[in-house]
Amino acid sequence: MDPSFLAPTRFIDSDHPDVIAFAKKATEGATTNEERAKRLFLAVREGLRYDPYTLSIDPDSFKASHVLTQKAAYCIPKSVLLAAAARAVGIPARLGFADVKNHLSSEKLLRVLGTDVFAWHGYVELWIDGEPVKVTPAFNASLCARFNVPPLELERRDGRLQEAMLQAFDSEGHRYMEYLRDRGLYTDLPLDEIFATFSSLYGVTKGLLADRDEAFH
Repeated sequence: MDPSFLAPTRFIDSDHPDVIAFAKKATEGATTNEERAKRLFLAVREGLRYDPYTLSIDPDSFKASHVLTQKAAYCIPKSVLLAAAARAVGIPARLGFADVKNHLSSEKLLRVLGTDVFAWHGYVELWIDGEPVKVTPAFNASLCARFNVPPLELERRDGRLQEAMLQAFDSEGHRYMEYLRDRGLYTDLPLDEIFATFSSLYGVTKGLLADRDEAFH
């Protein structure tokens, strides 16, 4: 395991006092890294309501210590926070990204983005007892209930921790999320690459984002 998976970075500021305090509070009483990981996953999943309209162009808003001050966030900031909290309690972590298609997108979101493809969906690779497991802390339980999908859990089945990645189908068998493209794993947030894709795919540049503020909020 690469030691960089535990090191603080510009965005994954796991050495920030607020991030350390958050991680320690969420994992208080846990005696294993598996239990710590489960508690952190739930703390981030439920602690910040998922909201795709919280997109910011301020790089500092993507720092884990800043994400902690918010009530809502989308998949990328929530993943940054989970990775930072994990590193803060000694669990190696990396950020992962993929392009996904949301078959149940709301009309409002489709209108704003102009597509049902979500580029650079964020998740986290946690290393627990020497084994990597991918988890997605984006969708809180109340949102999952609205879309009729079970919330993701970090669970052990058949002796192994299972990935908690986006649900392929809802509870009635309708297509929900489809992974289209793997964008790889990173020790810190590749924000310039993400912004470049957002600009080309969604037309989200600084000027356009300001013009569309009403649509996003």
